[in-house]
Amino acid sequence: MQATDLRNLFLLASLWGSSFMFMRVAIEDFGPIPLIAMRVGISALFLLGVTVVTHNGAAIIAHWKAMAVAGVLNVAMPFLCLSYAVQTMMAGTLSIVNAMVPLFGGIIAWAWLRERLSWARVLGLAIGFAGIVVLMLDKLSFVPGGEGWVVVIALGGPFFYGLGACHLSKYLHGVAPIACATGSMIAASIVLLPLSLLTWPDTPIAALSWASVTCLAILCTGIAYLIFYRLVARVGASKSITVTFLAPPFGVFWGVLLLDEPLTINVILGAAIVLVGTLLATGFIGGKAARS
Repeated sequence: MQATDLRNLFLLASLWGSSFMFMRVAIEDFGPIPLIAMRVGISALFLLGVTVVTHNGAAIIAHWKAMAVAGVLNVAMPFLCLSYAVQTMMAGTLSIVNAMVPLFGGIIAWAWLRERLSWARVLGLAIGFAGIVVLMLDKLSFVPGGEGWVVVIALGGPFFYGLGACHLSKYLHGVAPIACATGSMIAASIVLLPLSLLTWPDTPIAALSWASVTCLAILCTGIAYLIFYRLVARVGASKSITVTFLAPPFGVFWGVLLLDEPLTINVILGAAIVLVGTLLATGFIGGKAARS
């Protein structure tokens, strides 16, 4: 990579890693559904402006049905799962769980799109899930008061991201990425608007929470999408996806630095195991067999 692309890669990882911190700050005032509704609504307005300027609006109209489904699968559902989980889960921990997107994507692509799973990818999937067990070892309890169901909801985030990615690959292949992003955000906003009105908090929302949700929408969603698509265009998808491996360390870093979250041995070991599994499952390590 050139220096500019490498800088953008680390900037993108920092932005996506910080999204969990912003969610953690704003969740208490907004609640899960209004928080995500504000995130996607502001992002949709921002991306719509970019789409108009780049003359990609016609693609949204032409593929509106597929984009409506993408808005539910790739935006509304994963955002909601992560938003519910962040009420009780540390931001850094949730960023590590979210690194399992390529693992779920591999399983769904094998089951739905009939993509081949090499031995290295299967091993990577097993290692990745083992890392989640290590990471959540003290939380995997389904008795009253346990956090087992929170972990399941958190895993819904990367699951729906993986499902949404496969849907995009099958039904929106070749469509301008900025149009896909904008159409998905608009669809998710329409779905979430009535739900957010029903669950809007009765108490005033602090200025810090408004600032956090604005940063979440503009920086971690709108601008981050633009950076990611620019990277894909310049260096290709395989190199751009390395942001998946860089975002969790940033998520942990922001959580420890700004939210005083503890850096436990479970977090360190779990993160390391998840990242090794993800590297194997995506073919970044394991040689030719992993990429076959």
